[in-house]
Amino acid sequence: EVQLVESGGGLVQAGGSLRLSCAASGFTFHDYAIGWFRQAPGKERERVSCINNSDGSTTYADSVKGRFTISSDNAKNTVYLQMNSLKPEDTAVYYCTASCTYWPGVNTLDAWGQGTLVTVSS
Repeated sequence: EVQLVESGGGLVQAGGSLRLSCAASGFTFHDYAIGWFRQAPGKERERVSCINNSDGSTTYADSVKGRFTISSDNAKNTVYLQMNSLKPEDTAVYYCTASCTYWPGVNTLDAWGQGTLVTVSS
């Protein structure tokens, strides 16, 4: 069974930092692209960042470039999202997914975690 379990969300003041974790199981982790999407109230879900575990390449939304860093530990089957200089507009539910279709030909799965809430206060 494919599972993605997020952790690390919470409440933080603007300018602060949080690190999200996504523990994956049920598939060959290092062969897939894994990433983070987010959905704010009243808005569509958007891609935040993805990492291609087969070669380590990454992609970021323009709104988080320079502030967020995605990384992966293939030994632990875990992807991290380090979020620095957080802004109130980063407030959203963050979802881990194996459905990062950014790179043509890279393995993806239509699998999503349950989401973790990040709230940034001004």
